[in-house]
Amino acid sequence: MPHSLPQRALGKSGINVSAVGLGCMSFSGVYGSADDAASIVQIHEALDQGITLLDSSDAYGKGHNEQLLGQALKGRRAGVVLATKFGNVGGTKIADGRPEFVISSCDASLKRLGVDVIDLYYAHRIDPTVPIEETVGAMGRLVEQGKVRALGLSEASPKTISRAHKEHPITAVQNEYSLLYREQGEETRQTTRELGISFVAYAPLGRGLLTSDIVEPATLAEGDTRKRHPRFAKDNLDHNRTLTARVEAIAKRKGCTPAQLALAWVLAQGDDVIPIPGTKQKKRMLENIGALNVVLSADDIAEIENAVPAGAVKGTRYPQGQLASVYV
Repeated sequence: MPHSLPQRALGKSGINVSAVGLGCMSFSGVYGSADDAASIVQIHEALDQGITLLDSSDAYGKGHNEQLLGQALKGRRAGVVLATKFGNVGGTKIADGRPEFVISSCDASLKRLGVDVIDLYYAHRIDPTVPIEETVGAMGRLVEQGKVRALGLSEASPKTISRAHKEHPITAVQNEYSLLYREQGEETRQTTRELGISFVAYAPLGRGLLTSDIVEPATLAEGDTRKRHPRFAKDNLDHNRTLTARVEAIAKRKGCTPAQLALAWVLAQGDDVIPIPGTKQKKRMLENIGALNVVLSADDIAEIENAVPAGAVKGTRYPQGQLASVYV
């Protein structure tokens, strides 16, 4: 029997998920080489440990991630809340939110995943050339057709979220959110809280910075896309390591790991927040789940936030060329 983890509601959808989910992007070669067989074992282990929210996208490995999840979920679909995304096309276009693209993307994802319905379907990036009402209107038709249960937006600004929610109820908004990168997330949550929308936090460990394992850019594997991220550039990383050292010191006193402290801080922000840390390692996944046992007092939270003040990190969230596609 799978373990049972604390649950959190997914917006007003009536869907409940484990308080910590699993981001699946790293299974598709984004952070160095990936091994499908090992990834399937990891996904099964996550389900056995009580994780019920699995987060994918058609952009991860150009469909590979969805196909992998489809294999992993054969015979294991029951009880899993399957989230995937469309519209992050990259290149000069960046995002595609045309209604016809929404429909064709969903059909392609359903086929790759080998399922009849997607539980949570996100617009992965917001297309500035298409009114959000048109994109979400098409997504709403997918709900009417029974292909999708609930709708989400990723890297959407508060203004976009409000407009979208008037067109069709939005269940979740997924943005980067961690101790290191939280200003835009905090602004977004003012809107999502008012509207009863869940806030799904991706990269809640700062893309690994808050695990305290990355001390040099050379630590990152060949092919790891983080090598292009400004936060890991040598001078920025040296500065950012001074911040993570403060997290390490507090974690030591609390009797947990730095990653657990950082995740516990995210979890303590409210029941509307659901972090989805990703990892290819079983020990890391178990460590992340262990964050649910870390209890933070109001004084603990204040100490953590004073140690890593908002805006203290060096390096933008994405390389310059990708910044135009976030918080749209």
